[in-house]
Amino acid sequence: MAALSLETITKRETWAALAPRLHIEDESLLRAARPIVLDPARVIAIREQLLLDGYFQQADVPFGVDLALMAETVRKFSNEGLSPVFTFLYDEFWLPFCQLDSLLRDLLGGYAILPDFWVWNVDPRKGDSGWAPHRDKGGVTLRPDGSPNSITVWIPLTEATPLTSCMYVVPARHDPTYGTNREGEWRFELPSIRALPAKPGDVLAWNQAVLHWGSKSSPLAAESRISMAVEFQRTDVPPMNPPLLKPAQLMPFDQRLKLIAKQVLQYRHMYKVAPELEQLMMKLAV
Repeated sequence: MAALSLETITKRETWAALAPRLHIEDESLLRAARPIVLDPARVIAIREQLLLDGYFQQADVPFGVDLALMAETVRKFSNEGLSPVFTFLYDEFWLPFCQLDSLLRDLLGGYAILPDFWVWNVDPRKGDSGWAPHRDKGGVTLRPDGSPNSITVWIPLTEATPLTSCMYVVPARHDPTYGTNREGEWRFELPSIRALPAKPGDVLAWNQAVLHWGSKSSPLAAESRISMAVEFQRTDVPPMNPPLLKPAQLMPFDQRLKLIAKQVLQYRHMYKVAPELEQLMMKLAV
């Protein structure tokens, strides 16, 4: 891609040309997307696991988007020197989270999208890792009964294995400092760590107090691991990071671009940002 400028980066045509098979603000895609509605017994089981373990995994979710094309686009952006998070300019990267509206309402009640999202391309050729062990926003996000005020939803676009890099968690019931004022200390037993291999389109979600991380990829991995995540919160608690966003709808292009600028800036402690791109993002984020 040619050098980015404020003029090129703010034009929809720039991004349409980069990924001509993807869509930007195509409401017909949202109308055609089938809502994901789980069996009531499964929803009850998910709530119970969130309380006991702090996370859940749902396999074989029929999103109906081209996950392979999405992964291909992420790799293309990486090869072009663009942060993969820019793929959130396309509808397909938002649609699966829109389709989970029913489940998110079951888990959170009235909810909003937090301006916290990312896309990963964990490349074994570079010895890449997922994010280091951390808790997202910590125990302050738990309700008195242990249920979550906020959750992170993580969806792999390629197979996530111990070789390509999968998620690892310390289940809440096996984490002595979970939800305490000592949550910055790791005191769990190593056998308590749980690997969560996942296939494209699986849904992993965790509350924002559970300890988790993405593992280091292996040079034996056949491909890079591509995944995406978005955070959500209840609307009956104060915003955890403004601005809160309306769920289950496609945002305008300009709003997406501003939000992506916010992601690049707020996660620059995790990913080095070129000075030129940082300046562009600062202009866009205001």
